[in-house]
Formats: sequence, structure tokens, C-alpha cells
Amino acid sequence: MLHVGINGFGTIGKRVADAVRAQPDMTVAGVSKRTPNFEATIAHDRGYDLYSAGEDGRAPFDTAGLHTEGTVHDLVAASDVVVDTTPGGIGAKNADLYADHDTPAIFQGGEDPGVAEMSFNARANYESALNADTARVVSCNTTGLSRLFAPLRERYGIEKARVTLVRRGGDPGQTSRGPINDTLPDPVEIPSHHGPDVQTVFPDIDIDTMGMKVPTTQMHTHSVNVTLESNPSATAVRELLTAESRLFLIPETLGIDGAGKLKEYTRDAGRPRGDVWENCIWAESVTVEDNDLYLFQAIHQEADVVPENIDAVRALSGRTPDAARSISRTDEALGVGRGLVQHGGSTARRTADD
Repeated sequence: MLHVGINGFGTIGKRVADAVRAQPDMTVAGVSKRTPNFEATIAHDRGYDLYSAGEDGRAPFDTAGLHTEGTVHDLVAASDVVVDTTPGGIGAKNADLYADHDTPAIFQGGEDPGVAEMSFNARANYESALNADTARVVSCNTTGLSRLFAPLRERYGIEKARVTLVRRGGDPGQTSRGPINDTLPDPVEIPSHHGPDVQTVFPDIDIDTMGMKVPTTQMHTHSVNVTLESNPSATAVRELLTAESRLFLIPETLGIDGAGKLKEYTRDAGRPRGDVWENCIWAESVTVEDNDLYLFQAIHQEADVVPENIDAVRALSGRTPDAARSISRTDEALGVGRGLVQHGGSTARRTADD
């Protein structure tokens, strides 16, 4: 069993911890928190060994009645791989800690790409991360675009990609985020940071991106235009994308016209926290004119990077050298695709092993 430490137990960390627990070849070595807040209480209630990461050490947790096993240094020492899910910029400050313990570390997309040896997406470059000391799982938006571009690039070639990203103002628990009543170009400069981030995964892709921020806590929505190097039919593209386990083509028959209904659907399907691990592509939006592909997709910013972190753990450990095998194991353990119908009404979903 791989002993995986999770440094940070917030939006991503708590989801990664639960995902690690679900894997047949992994166990949670422990989780860290800076303060004994409600998430620390949840970690304790779920039976995770809790470690303190704050400057005041274990004392605040003792005062709150929460037992800790030690400090974050002890957690790193007890881990085969550490997943750093701390807020953006903090991971870089933790890099020396992981290096000092010679513990492979996975960082998140909020960090600068230079924090790690490579930017990781399981579908795109899993093999490049095998036995690496560090990797950076790219952001939710870059993860979604990389999953989409990988099969398109392999089958048809990509001449140029143009994406407008309409992003949520904040997650449900981020009460300090906004906007509250506005629509913002974010950033005003073009390209947004998303295009260059995609190029850390696919250096040869010519991509322009524009970003907006809107007053919602729902999912991000992408308007995608890809100029392909060949001229497939829209039906062929739909079939290609449907075969990808982490892409879900939303059938028109479901009547899902936005992120709100999409989240309601996954909650009704029994997903933990209503999480959507897959890119959700509106099937009827998939249009091809000459060699230009157009589509809309929704990306759940709280969840889509979770399976990628699990695959990154296997890659850095070197114990699962085959990407398809890791993706299939992760998807099966988490239930990726489960409860979401395929286009045409079938509940079966093909995995990366098919």
C-alpha cells in the first residue's frame, strides 16, 4: 500500500483524502491543518490521522479537543508521497520540506509551473511523471482542456485552439471572493494565464485564451473552438469524445441547460458532495464547420483535478507504469462515469482499458 500524506485539508485536500481512501493500493498516512476549524473536525471524525501545520504547533488543536499525531514534518516523514493541497503560493514554500525528507511531492495548479519538474495530466503525459520527485497537477481549467485536447490531437491534429473561459466568482465556501454583482474580464490582458498553462502540458499547441469571472459559485463554462488538421464529422468527434472515460457528453434528452441542473443531477446520482470529476460537454453543441470544431463544456472546479492527483501519486511512486491501467483503477474506485448516462441512453461507460 502506498502511504499518501495530504498537506492541507480544504476544498481539494479533503476530496483527495477521500479519493486516496477509496483506492485499493493506497492508504491515507494523515492530513494536516493549520487551524482546528470545521474541516479539521471532519478529518478527525472520518478517522484520518491529523497533523498540525500552523506556527503554533499542536497547542490550538489540544485546546479544541482534537488529537494530533504530530506536526507536518512528521506527516511528510510517514508518507511515501505527499499531495500538497495548500493555498496557492504556500506549496512552493513547502518544497524544501519535501526535499529534505526525500519524499516525492505533488503540487496543485495554483503554484507556478517552476515549483515541479513537470506539469501533469494523466491523459496527456502520465509516463513523463514516472519516478519523478515532483509534479504539478495543473489547474481545474487546464485539466479540463488537456483532457479534451489529448484525444483530438492524437486523432485529428490541432492547428489552433481558441477558448473563452467563463469562471465562477468563488467556491461555495469562499465568502471573501467575488464579484457579487458584476461580470469581469479576468484578466483584461490576452491571453489569460490558461493558454500558457496548457502549453506546459502540450508545448506545441497554438492556443489563445480569454477569461471572464461571473457572480456564481457553480462550475466554470468553456466556449471552445479548435481548428483541426483534418475534417471529421461532428458525429465522429462525439464518438471519439464519448470513448474517453473522463469526458461526459450530456445528452439533450436530460434537459440540462446549465451548471445548476448539472450539479443537481450529480447530487441526485449519489455523487459525494455532488462532485463532477468529468468534463461535461453538451453533446448538441459539438459542431464541425470545415475543419473548425466548436463546443461548450462545464468544469467542476472543486473536483475535476481529484482523479488526476490519484494518478500522479501512482506515477511518482513508479508502481504503476501504465497510464491506462492507473486511469482505469482510479475511475473504478471513485465511480467516474457511474450514474451518468452515455449519449443514447446507455449507463455503460468505457474506461481507459477498453
